[in-house]
Amino acid sequence: MRKLILIALALGMIGMVLIPVLAEAEEGEAAGHAYIGVKRCGMCHKGDKNGNILETWEAGPHAKAYATLASEEAKAAYTEMGKEGNPQEDPACLKCHVTGHGADAALTGKLDMANGISCEACHGAGGDYWKKNIMEDREQSIANGMVAAPKEHCVSCHNEESPTFKGFEVEEYYSKIIHSLPEGE
Repeated sequence: MRKLILIALALGMIGMVLIPVLAEAEEGEAAGHAYIGVKRCGMCHKGDKNGNILETWEAGPHAKAYATLASEEAKAAYTEMGKEGNPQEDPACLKCHVTGHGADAALTGKLDMANGISCEACHGAGGDYWKKNIMEDREQSIANGMVAAPKEHCVSCHNEESPTFKGFEVEEYYSKIIHSLPEGE
């Protein structure tokens, strides 16, 4: 009987560990879709006629998310947490400062950590929806991996787990990074 209890406890603990890992992997890998990287997204989503989407991202904090981990503030917060080393190498930091962190390497080959939190962190890995004929059809884009409501994902990183968290009002902050195609597009 004691063996059965120990086995049940062990399986329960494995489940407690495995379920969040599987959930993170599925979200990070966008259910098996490959990441294409900001350069490919930016080919079509830049300039005035396209709403300056790439430029809005480049000027915002997400483009600098990985670089932020090298700041003195990040290093101080890391030390205060009792950690040693480089925050730019810590998976606990990278999961929120780098697009696709934790996803299968076969799906992330086009990503550059220096790009921080790029398009696909919010909109889903674009390997199956980036082509123009798919992007022109919202339903088809979503069926091929595009995330329709990206702001729902904000709190997966902007939360109390962050050592520099000072509160986060989704609507307020989302309005600072919002970007879209011009009307009629």
